[in-house]
Amino acid sequence: MKKDSLNVNSAQTAEYVEKPESQIKEMWETLRQNKAAVAGLAIIGILALLALSVWISQLMGKQILPFDPNYSDMSKSFIPPGAEHWFGTDQLGRDIFSRVLDGTKISLFVGLAAVAISLSAGVILGSLAGYFGGKLDTVIMRVMDMMLAIPSILLAIAFMAALGKGIDKAVIAIGLVSIPEYARIVRGSFLSIKEQDFVQAAKVIGNRHRRIIFRHILPNVISLIVVRATLGISTAVLDTAALGFLGLGVQPPFAEWGDMLGRARGFIFTAPYTLIFPGIAITVTVLAFNLLGDGLRDALDPKSRIK
Repeated sequence: MKKDSLNVNSAQTAEYVEKPESQIKEMWETLRQNKAAVAGLAIIGILALLALSVWISQLMGKQILPFDPNYSDMSKSFIPPGAEHWFGTDQLGRDIFSRVLDGTKISLFVGLAAVAISLSAGVILGSLAGYFGGKLDTVIMRVMDMMLAIPSILLAIAFMAALGKGIDKAVIAIGLVSIPEYARIVRGSFLSIKEQDFVQAAKVIGNRHRRIIFRHILPNVISLIVVRATLGISTAVLDTAALGFLGLGVQPPFAEWGDMLGRARGFIFTAPYTLIFPGIAITVTVLAFNLLGDGLRDALDPKSRIK
């Protein structure tokens, strides 16, 4: 009898241990069945591998791109796309294909770094506001509401005007303007989850606030945060391009898609390829992150996995 009970307990323990793995497997299967999300993930993987390869090669003093993306040769300006220059050359004779590939690392870096800033600050502020409530909640959310009342690109331009030009300033500006979105998402989740029985039980047995927040509430908000962060990267890439287009982001001679569009807008009729290829790069990158974000939303939602 004792042996049977031991076997039952062992089986239950094994089932409990395997449950998280089965959930991850189910989520992956749901994501894998979404062809659009898989396509987005594949594109992001290619872009990330390309950006990492270019960055590492440049650190080592080597060049894996067909041409130096920053080398100017006025004698080769405005060469149409062909066998030598696949995407043509710009007004300074720089190879557009090499510049588009080189710009991948800047756009992805700014997107990831900006989301890391906004995500960290937004989760902290949203957690404090949602969990403790009261005056702290009022102060934090009113500040967030004031930031949301201003269009994000205008707020980013204001921050850039105060901070100055450059890629590091662009990361900070884009990260700051996205904080309210994460703060509101996390706060709303905290307000509903903190009233659940398991959270109340944790309070009754004397768990500290920090343990309740990080151990009992935040894990239930992770799925929303992951989805929003994935979509937030696409927004950050667009904002980076917008700032670059206005001449406030990455400064020459470094290649950045928005800056390439801004400097080529005067040649839209005479050399349209100088705008088309950077524009396609922005579109494909943003679309890839949006497709992956939609797929993750479905995969991380337990209701979507109910058959």
